[in-house]
Amino acid sequence: MAASLPRAPVSSSSAAASPGSRALLLRRRGGGPGRCAGVTAAAAPGWRRRGARPFQAVSVAARSAGSTPGEVAVDPKVEAILNSVKWDSKGLAVAIAQNVDTGAILMQGFANKEALSTTISTRKATFYSRSRSSLWTKGETSMNFINVHDIFLDCDRDSIIYLGKPDGPTCHTGAETCYYTSVYDALQGSKPNQDRQVATTLYSLEDTISRRKEEIVSEGSGKPSWTKKLMLDKQLLCSKINEEAGELNQTLLENEDESRTMNEMGDLLYHAMVLLRVKGVKMEQVLEVLRKRFSQSGIEEKAGRNKS
Repeated sequence: MAASLPRAPVSSSSAAASPGSRALLLRRRGGGPGRCAGVTAAAAPGWRRRGARPFQAVSVAARSAGSTPGEVAVDPKVEAILNSVKWDSKGLAVAIAQNVDTGAILMQGFANKEALSTTISTRKATFYSRSRSSLWTKGETSMNFINVHDIFLDCDRDSIIYLGKPDGPTCHTGAETCYYTSVYDALQGSKPNQDRQVATTLYSLEDTISRRKEEIVSEGSGKPSWTKKLMLDKQLLCSKINEEAGELNQTLLENEDESRTMNEMGDLLYHAMVLLRVKGVKMEQVLEVLRKRFSQSGIEEKAGRNKS
């Protein structure tokens, strides 16, 4: 079971609190700046359902003994979410940042109630630093923020996923993700490669196609692979895309079985991805375009494209 969290549009983070804080309040709009001062709330993601009513809560601060007048209780819906998390004995839960378009795991940290509530309100992935005993927002130093589009809790409510779009490399080493060391590669004697990512099937294929492109330049002459042939002959590539699209259509028109449809779609997708590599377009960019269309009808999107 996964729960997505609604948006709180105003961003004004509070000072760090102990990880076990339970009673949470909303800081007044004129409250002092916290670790995320100056970070504004992100725009609503393009895929959010139209008509959804956003929360009017602002970021929360832990209750102190001398709470100042004017502070009001946190939105009960947000507080219910925070209280539903099974925080450990130190008031923490694992928080994982994941790329909304590629699915790549970017990093893992810990969050407490205040870190999660700050993430909800600012739309910037915020964690709790165990070494510094304080909140920290990813990107507050490097400016490589992770812009959160949604937040998910696992079925046991003891871990969190920040699903978002990074502004730049996530790892302090400059790598796109902190997870670039393959255990099986290491067992075979290969050294960690910062360019490698925890890739799904789609991105593994894209990486293979990219390497074939690099081999064309480095190898020069020699018998090329099919992928290289396609890259070297635009007419051949285009004709294959047309052919595979026609065969995919045929599976519908002639009511062919599902396995035939899957195979033809696989052929079409592969050849289309070769064209993307020739054009210098990444699959991530294509998926980002699709994500932004989620809340828009096809007719509206087409009309807007014609005007631009």
